[in-house]
Amino acid sequence: MHRSAKFFLFAMVLFLLPGCRSKAPAVIPDYAKTIKLLAVLPVKNNTADEKAAQILRQKVLDELYFKGYKKVPLKLIDEKLSLIFKDNPRSLQGDIPPQTVRELLGVDAVMYCTLKEIHTSYGFFYAPTRISASFEMRSARTGETLWRGQWRDVERSFGYSKKDVELKAIQVYESVIQAVVDGALKTLPDGPELPG
Repeated sequence: MHRSAKFFLFAMVLFLLPGCRSKAPAVIPDYAKTIKLLAVLPVKNNTADEKAAQILRQKVLDELYFKGYKKVPLKLIDEKLSLIFKDNPRSLQGDIPPQTVRELLGVDAVMYCTLKEIHTSYGFFYAPTRISASFEMRSARTGETLWRGQWRDVERSFGYSKKDVELKAIQVYESVIQAVVDGALKTLPDGPELPG
């Protein structure tokens, strides 16, 4: 095989491989059955994309429900937190102490989410969308970290023109966020609402 053909084949294999992914295992695996209510706090957003942070939070809430944790409505969480942080709404994206959340909402645990990166690089025929996020569940009573996970993913869009690539990249936006949530929460033990 000609040397340039080998290089082209190697480049195509790298191009088509799934994105880099990483995860961290559960920290304390036997806590899950004791959590009756779990609050998903506003996302700490290290990007300029507010929409991505909102989508990430909603997808985390939905995935927790499917894993057997009771939903605490996001609107209720935000209303209660805004009573304390009304003078500084940016504090809602900070590290609110779990005990404060327990006092306000009566929850057993708190999920903290950080959107670290979301970026699409546009070319004429190709646009990779990269996202990375980390998640931490802490006891609302003690503040102890119960579980921690992180994930990053890349979804690639291909097209016949730059405009075609841009349209396809917009279509994968939510699916790559979902892939990050699914990947990270795989290690989270099932909650008490799922039959054991």
